[in-house]
Amino acid sequence: DEAVRGTCEDASVCKRFAVSVGYWKDPYLQYFVRQAKERKAPEINRGKLEWGRRHLAGYYARVHGVSYLIKAFLKKTECNCQIVNLGAGMDTLFWRLKDENLLPRKYFEVDFPMIVARKIHNIKSKPPLSKPIMESHSGDSLLIDSHSLDSSRYSIVGADLRFSSDLEEKLKKHNLDVHLPTLLVAECVLVYMTPQQSANLLKWAASTFPVAMFINYEQVNMTDRFGQIMIENLQRRQCNLAGVEVCRSLDSQRERLLLNGWETARAIDMMKVYSFLPQADVKRIEALEFLDEKELFEQLMQHYCICWASKDSSNL
Repeated sequence: DEAVRGTCEDASVCKRFAVSVGYWKDPYLQYFVRQAKERKAPEINRGKLEWGRRHLAGYYARVHGVSYLIKAFLKKTECNCQIVNLGAGMDTLFWRLKDENLLPRKYFEVDFPMIVARKIHNIKSKPPLSKPIMESHSGDSLLIDSHSLDSSRYSIVGADLRFSSDLEEKLKKHNLDVHLPTLLVAECVLVYMTPQQSANLLKWAASTFPVAMFINYEQVNMTDRFGQIMIENLQRRQCNLAGVEVCRSLDSQRERLLLNGWETARAIDMMKVYSFLPQADVKRIEALEFLDEKELFEQLMQHYCICWASKDSSNL
């Protein structure tokens, strides 16, 4: 668990660096994450992978790809929905959606209690983070303790995603509404659980919400030599990908979702996502830093994917 918690710090530092170079805008990340001292290779900011005790992601494509799906769901539901961000780490999406006037009825974040405690400490001590929560809050007084925060529009819950009954109980305590259209987001989360544990989580989500969408971002094509090297590098740093067998292919990723109660499922690798992004912006970010290893970049991107599944009793 400690190695998994460490990936939160690594990912946050790399994202902060990518933001500082100009890959995308995120005015809130600076309040959660120290600036990286060392320079990150361009493939890491834009593509995928750092051999260290980390396993990090194709940030620019990942941020834009996941954001595209989230905003599509918000627009389709006219924000009359809730978002549950699983393994949210130091994510700043709540604040960015508020700035764009795209807040759902309620936004939940879940992570290890230790990570949640750190995030809450930052929020309490930094007005640019706490003020937007107060502005969007209505009703009774805002509840806050060391491992949870609950306002009318934003909640952070410390829980272990491997135990979905505990997760559900904590979310309901923070006013989760199972009848609202619900978007669940998991970025590099399921791969750290055993296939059985991630199946239980997906099954719980599919059986709990009549109208729901699940977005999963993680590894794919992990049985080839490149994938094996990624796994070995992580293992050397005591970071075990317990769920890597589900990451064999795009088909195995889709199958997992369909076998666990989701009605439709799609999966595309990050190279394809990259090709779908607005090309003028892709040209802009490619001009930021010279990328000499185009082939490596493509290989990296082919080993990550975005999958999304839906369950829709009301034909949303």
